[in-house]
Amino acid sequence: MRILDVHAHIYPPKIEAKAVNAIREFYDRPYMAHKGAEEALLESGRNAGVTDYLVFSTATVPQQVEKINDFIIETVSHRSEFIGAGTIHIDYEDNLGELQRIFDAGIKGIKFHPDFQKFNIDDERLYPSYELLQDKGMFFITHAGDPRYPFSHPERIAKVAKQFPKLKIIAAHFGGWMTWDIARRCLADLENVYYDTSSTYGFGGIEPMIEGFKTFDNSHLFYGCDYPMWDHKDELDILYSLNLDEKTLKGVLYNNFAAFYGLPLDE
Repeated sequence: MRILDVHAHIYPPKIEAKAVNAIREFYDRPYMAHKGAEEALLESGRNAGVTDYLVFSTATVPQQVEKINDFIIETVSHRSEFIGAGTIHIDYEDNLGELQRIFDAGIKGIKFHPDFQKFNIDDERLYPSYELLQDKGMFFITHAGDPRYPFSHPERIAKVAKQFPKLKIIAAHFGGWMTWDIARRCLADLENVYYDTSSTYGFGGIEPMIEGFKTFDNSHLFYGCDYPMWDHKDELDILYSLNLDEKTLKGVLYNNFAAFYGLPLDE
C-alpha cells in the first residue's frame, strides 16, 4: 500500500539548524522528532512504510524566494519519492514571474505559512498570484489557524476559496490549528478546500481528528506528518487507531491526494 505524506518541511543545509530552531521556538516545543534534512525525512518515512512526500520550505523574507525554489526544484529532480511545492512572499518583486518559472520546472503548488511570513492569506496583493495558480491548475497548501495571530485564520482561507472557486487549497492541520471548531464551521462546505491531518493530535488530542472526519468530506482529507516536528510512525499509529474503513484509510493515505494531483490511484 502506498502512503503519501503531504506535509514535510525540508531545508537547504545552510539554514536547516536555524529553521528547525525557529519552529521549536514558535511552537514552544523543546523536543523535535527530527532535523529538517531530506535523508532524515526518508529514514523516518521508511520506518513507517511511507512511500511518497510533498516537500516544501517557506520564504520568511522575499530574498529567500528564488533560493528556496531552486533548492526544491533541484531536490525533487533527484528524488522520485518527492513532489515539490515552491514558495512566494507578498513582498517579492515578481511573484507572477516566479510562479511561471517554477511551473515550467514542474512544480505545481506553493506553500504558505502566513504566521511565519507575517501577512494575511486573504491580502488582495496576493490575488494576482491566486488568479495565476487557478488558471494553471496549481494549488497552494497553507498553515491554517493560530489563536495567537490573525494571518491564517480559517475565515480568511474561506474568503480566498470563495473568491477563487477553482483554486485548490490545502488548509493544513484539519483546517485550523488550535482553532478546529472555527475551521469546521466555516470551511466544511467549500468544495475547493482540502485538509491534512498534521499537528492535530500532538496539540489537540484525538477529539479534533474524530470531529474532523465527521465534518469534512473524507475524500478531501490527506495524511500529513509535519516533519520534522513529528515522527511518521507515531503519527500513522494515531491515524490507524481511528479504525477507519479500508476505503477511507486508503484514500487518506494516498488516493485522495493522487486524485487531487493527477497521479495514478493505488488500486
